Amino acid sequence: MKRALLSAAVIALACTASHAQTDNGARETALKIADRIVAATSYDFKNVKTGEVFKSVKDIPLSMDVRVNCKYNNWHYTNGVTNIAMLELADKTGRREYERYVLRNMDFVFNEGNLNFFRRQYDKALKEGGWYAVRKLSWHMIFRGKRLDDNGPMAASLIELSRRHPDKAFTGYINSTAEHLRTAEPRLADGTIARLWPHVNTVWADDAFMAVAFLARMGERTGDMAWFDDAARQIISYDSLLWCPEKKIYYHCRHTDTGEHGVAHWSRANGWMFMAQADLLSRMPESHPLRGRLLEIFRRQASGVARYQGKSGLWHQLLDRDDSFEETTGTAMFVFGIARGVKRGWLHSDFIYVAEQGLKGMMTKINGDGDVTGICTGTGIMPSVSYYYNRPQLTNDPMGEGPVLRALVEMTDAPRYTEIKAEEQYDKIVPGKGRKQ
Repeated sequence: MKRALLSAAVIALACTASHAQTDNGARETALKIADRIVAATSYDFKNVKTGEVFKSVKDIPLSMDVRVNCKYNNWHYTNGVTNIAMLELADKTGRREYERYVLRNMDFVFNEGNLNFFRRQYDKALKEGGWYAVRKLSWHMIFRGKRLDDNGPMAASLIELSRRHPDKAFTGYINSTAEHLRTAEPRLADGTIARLWPHVNTVWADDAFMAVAFLARMGERTGDMAWFDDAARQIISYDSLLWCPEKKIYYHCRHTDTGEHGVAHWSRANGWMFMAQADLLSRMPESHPLRGRLLEIFRRQASGVARYQGKSGLWHQLLDRDDSFEETTGTAMFVFGIARGVKRGWLHSDFIYVAEQGLKGMMTKINGDGDVTGICTGTGIMPSVSYYYNRPQLTNDPMGEGPVLRALVEMTDAPRYTEIKAEEQYDKIVPGKGRKQ
């Protein structure tokens, strides 16, 4: 019996291999980046005035100068994406150390007795200095919980982690995020998630991912279709509000008070939309009544962004302006979404060529040590394209490392582009009869 099962597994593996080829370059690059991140992550705290370092803060006097010492275990949506990517890499490669890394990070936050210190810091700063003062503190987003940047992607990554490692503290935070999205997140009258800045009720493309990353996984976690319904409505509404039919890409935002779009077709904003859709389609039941509509939107965006790919394979910071710099995160999100779309049958197989060229371009932004360059820094909304042209570019920042890892993981087993050869089709054409049926 065991021998029969083994034979069946070998046959299944061979069949899979005939349809998909492993890209060892993508795999090895992903491992280099992930190993560098793991090696660079410390689990301690630092007094930024005195330089003193602490392994734990649970027994030290309150000081407003103590911070988490490593960017990779700060509480920020970018680390949520990176955590998701690390878990996907663990699943793809079977290397569970990346899963253990995410668990270690979350235990460091929730289960090692340090969180109360930062809660006391937060309460004191809020009382004495208001909302601006709390921004200076580590882990302030855990307590603030006023916006999707605070909780959406990090809670989404906790859902992924808790599937593998159930934990009461993780569940508590997931449930608090769910309650926030149900009852407190600002929305338009029709339920579309919006922000109260830079104008009241501005719709940001970024929030498609900040919301849907969580909503889709919550639907998968609970089996409650209401979560999928909300996620689908967000995508459909964002598409209707932000799509530019002339250019076939999305605007960064729409100000609903003036009825005007923002000035930029920002690459990463389009990437957030695309990655959100891929995450949702990956989890939504095939029978969901809005799935067909979502597939139409996804395919339309894939066709649109493909037209703006640069000759290097990279996309530009401003998609429609090739004098703007080539940017890594938007590129990675497009590669990720297209590769997944082809593999899942949402896109025509020809699109894998776009992803392959994007991967080649992305590789030029990653050196042999796994350092990732060309990452646009965090970017809000401004009424001038010069703002987008002049955004600083970062190296080895979670803003880009998470999307890059997701793209590399998705490309490790993507099918190769194969062209239909003209000479293979000639015998289908019969004089006087047209093409053979």
